[in-house]
Amino acid sequence: MSKYEHLDLTKLLADWPCTSGQVNVRVITGRDDRPKLQLRIELGILQMEIEGRPDGRQPEGFTTYLDYQKDRMQRYLQQSGTSAGFVLSPDECRQLREEAIQFYHRYVGLFAMGDYTSVIRDTQHNLEVFNLARDHAASEDDREVLERFRPAVITMRSRAEAEMALKEQDVKTAVKALNRGLEEMKTLFEEAGAPEQYEYANEVMLLRGMRDTLVPRLPSSQRVELEERLQAALDAENYELAAILRDELRLLD
Repeated sequence: MSKYEHLDLTKLLADWPCTSGQVNVRVITGRDDRPKLQLRIELGILQMEIEGRPDGRQPEGFTTYLDYQKDRMQRYLQQSGTSAGFVLSPDECRQLREEAIQFYHRYVGLFAMGDYTSVIRDTQHNLEVFNLARDHAASEDDREVLERFRPAVITMRSRAEAEMALKEQDVKTAVKALNRGLEEMKTLFEEAGAPEQYEYANEVMLLRGMRDTLVPRLPSSQRVELEERLQAALDAENYELAAILRDELRLLD
């Protein structure tokens, strides 16, 4: 008998088969009596801590590597009076990206389980990673590589915010969360110099579809508020918000 035979995972995987087309996730209690999130993928099982960094490590003594780099930047700011010269090396950017991947796997599982508060926490972590790399990476590639994932993370965060509101039967707050996501997405495409792509982006269509199913459920009193907000947006020449509000009013007809 091989000394490694007891490590064979065949039975464990057979007892929890991977079901195609859905997120296979569960929470178990670890030997340390802490809850662990398990995500079944085609080739095995990912096990993650639910709090802190998913792999349970504490880089440089901090809860996350992002926290460590934010602390470094804060100390740089205190010494120099500006964060403009704070720079992330290619290796530091790599470590941030690797941590973001861990958080991605966890928030996908948490969303499937309906833990929307934790999804918002983890998506916000990744957006902060994107911001830090965009603003301070030494390499142009490192500044740009994560930006293509930003729409998907904004979408997940907005969906989680909306679902959390719907748990409380608060349709108004859910719609506002989706609209915030759409406004943020529109700004993102405009800043990227591709405003024409906004209308056809999958993330935009997903948020609009979710919002459009909710708007008819708003109480009739919301029409007056929407009309007032529309007029205020027009007065402020905020035509992007005005277009969103017109869509909401049309759905109430």
